[in-house]
Amino acid sequence: MPETDPHSVQSFDVVVVGSGAAGLTLALRLAGSGRRIAVISKGALAEGSTLYAQGGISAVLDAQDSIEAHVADTLNAGAGLCDEAAVRHTVSHSREAIEWLIDRGVPFTRADGNEGDAGYAYHLNREGGHSHRRIIHAEDATGRAVETTLEGLTRNTPQITVFENHMAVELIMMADDSEPRGRCRGVYVLDIEADIVRTFAADQTVLATGGANLVYLYSSNPHAASGDGIAMAWRAGARVANMEFMQFHPTCLFHPEARSFLISEALRGEGAVLRLADGSRFMPRHDKRAELAPRDVVARAIDAEMKRTGQPHVWLDISHHDKTFIEKHFPGINQRCLELGLDMSRDPLPVVPAAHYTCGGVITDLAGRTDIAGVYAVGECAFTGLHGANRMASNSLLECIVYASAAAADIEQRDERPVPIDLPAWDESRVQDSDEEVVVAHNWQELRRFMWDYVGIVRTTKRLERALHRIELLRREIHDYYGSFRVTPGLLELRNLAQVAELIIRSALDRRESRGLHFIRDYPHTLPRAMNTVLSPEVEPRAGFGVVYRPL
Repeated sequence: MPETDPHSVQSFDVVVVGSGAAGLTLALRLAGSGRRIAVISKGALAEGSTLYAQGGISAVLDAQDSIEAHVADTLNAGAGLCDEAAVRHTVSHSREAIEWLIDRGVPFTRADGNEGDAGYAYHLNREGGHSHRRIIHAEDATGRAVETTLEGLTRNTPQITVFENHMAVELIMMADDSEPRGRCRGVYVLDIEADIVRTFAADQTVLATGGANLVYLYSSNPHAASGDGIAMAWRAGARVANMEFMQFHPTCLFHPEARSFLISEALRGEGAVLRLADGSRFMPRHDKRAELAPRDVVARAIDAEMKRTGQPHVWLDISHHDKTFIEKHFPGINQRCLELGLDMSRDPLPVVPAAHYTCGGVITDLAGRTDIAGVYAVGECAFTGLHGANRMASNSLLECIVYASAAAADIEQRDERPVPIDLPAWDESRVQDSDEEVVVAHNWQELRRFMWDYVGIVRTTKRLERALHRIELLRREIHDYYGSFRVTPGLLELRNLAQVAELIIRSALDRRESRGLHFIRDYPHTLPRAMNTVLSPEVEPRAGFGVVYRPL
């Protein structure tokens, strides 16, 4: 039976929770400041959403492009909800971000003289919503190139200590006379392999935990995207914003062994059509552009047909092209499908829309500072105002690099060092090992299913109210379970997902219009004034140490 080691306190100047592009960029940027930095990674260091990003990074690099054009494109994609100051800050630092990555050794694809490169040394793509070629990329695996490069540098930087297979449990909040919400002094972390909760003390804690897309039954993201940073920050007293805006990719492979494998929109660009089980097409009934309609339109059409027919998926058919064509144009997708026993040169592929990107998150300023003293948030878990009601393609990795760099600069210029204090060890004196793990597995599936059915791509007030009722009951069950048994990775993720689910539902109920990624049948029109949905937790003043026993 595992016991907490009272002597396992780890002390650092900065603890970074998360090891994607945002977390590793911040750690590397700070490494030269003399600070001792810990990077907490839930799994292997490089395993996370960044690794699977296929597209690229948007930046003003071409002489024919401009900051004004990139700003205008982003504002247009955000459906009136982008913060223009945040957009300008991000775009203005885009070239600097790319040059930093190039200097670190990221192998972006070189230009080969193709039209549109305008003499720039690297090849630039153009994607949906962009008026110019501005997507720098590493073939079709940009995230992998960025992540593995930063991983190698991180492992070889003496000032950075990496803790793999460690999962953050809770921010450690302490009373502070100068901070009404208290101050964060570190984080409790579950050492998954040792099955022990350790105390990490830090002057500054950075949340770089990614999004919350696993709250849905179908997601394009890896298993780590369970909203950990958003949930922990909310419980500690930080505000969140725009959680109702979840971006869905229209075509994720429907297969038990590849639930997060995307089928590129390029297939539809080459004539692939969407069909129902009887072989009939349905997109022409939903939009005159049919399969070439924008991503959100196609996702809503698929969702509507699945709900209307009760089918668990639809079919994507490119079998009018022969095997030679498919092998040449889609080698990676073709290979993966063949491994799963699917030959798309002969048969259609089963596909469903999948949660792809969390546009809301923990509210920060332009330096990544949250409402909580001592806590920063960067990357997908943060709400910076960049994305508004819909993320424009390839702005996400850019946001990671720009805001991680800004947060690192802000931390570096801080001269004060809080007086060291003894932090209480994690208390497991009133809990025991669980003999009912099936409860976690069952609740996990129920949560993701009703979020998909009631709070998915197309919403109604009735569905949202039904979801709110279910999440309130489910959170009470999880509350009781969490207070009785020792923590496990599955329990922690379930608890965080349930918290984030409630934030999404309440945000969706608050928005009585359809805007961007939020489409609700009861309010199909867009209001003339764009407003952010801001939720604020009730935080009681903390006495003494201010540590709540296993906060729920």
